[in-house]
Amino acid sequence: MDAIILGRIGYDLYSEEPNVPLKQVRTFSRYLGGSSANMAVGLARQGAQVGMIASLGTDSLSDYLVDFLQQEKVDTGHVQRVAGYLPSLAITEITPPDHFPQVFYRHDPVDVMLRATAADLDYVNTGRMFITNGTSLCASPSRESTYKALERAKEAGLKVVFDVDFRAMSWASPEEAGLAVRLALPFIDVLIGNQLELKLVAGLDDLDAARAKLLKAKVPMLVSKLGDEGTCVWTEGEPVFEPPCKVEVLSTIGAGDGFASGFLAAMLRGLGLRDCLRYGNASAAIVVSRLSCSEAMPTLPEVEELLRRQAV
Repeated sequence: MDAIILGRIGYDLYSEEPNVPLKQVRTFSRYLGGSSANMAVGLARQGAQVGMIASLGTDSLSDYLVDFLQQEKVDTGHVQRVAGYLPSLAITEITPPDHFPQVFYRHDPVDVMLRATAADLDYVNTGRMFITNGTSLCASPSRESTYKALERAKEAGLKVVFDVDFRAMSWASPEEAGLAVRLALPFIDVLIGNQLELKLVAGLDDLDAARAKLLKAKVPMLVSKLGDEGTCVWTEGEPVFEPPCKVEVLSTIGAGDGFASGFLAAMLRGLGLRDCLRYGNASAAIVVSRLSCSEAMPTLPEVEELLRRQAV
């Protein structure tokens, strides 16, 4: 395996009525969702061999989510099925270019019921890269499973990637979320977050001070999404910045997952940091030009075609 991903698999409903307020929408399309699952699809579409460690229910919606991942060639052999719990639900309004309000249902979602087994932890060792995110730390037993998997991945010498993925509805407070991620910092090689998330993890209001604190904590690489300004990587050396690709925006939902997929797929191929940012930005640009998260994830030829067009 190239990458093992531990995290949330969700169920998304997207409005089929653009520019209609969510309270008036009558028709929706269903999609696989959840940051971790979106990244698994994105990485697989760009040529990586990907497996997931996750928890779903025994219901028909969970059946759909597993089937979708399998169709995308994501290994679901370590997706547990837990009776009595349901996947989280996200319902999204579509009002381009910048209004996409969402309603989340995350009361005791099945993703927080993950209990990593010895076999799951051994599975971590089969990858070259281990990826998880902050939502996996929001409740037990998923929190303990995530820490165990992070520890195992670090011991095995994998490249350990952590996407902060702060979702306010999953936490009692931002401070609690920041503390949970700080406890994971000793295991992390690549920390991905937007500017707000990096400040949240550091527990500081100033972005420069937050970056300095995280690097001092010996996180080797900080990858920051800067919105319409582009993306940047900070290491102990000079920062590397890359401007965004210009496209017409249909939906910004999933842009971060698209970026992470492109960036990490390029890293798995051994590309340099600037090229990793370019592939990440192009992947995000394609996602925002389409509707949905998972089904919007581009293939590697699509990413490379956009990069060729942007270079002209």
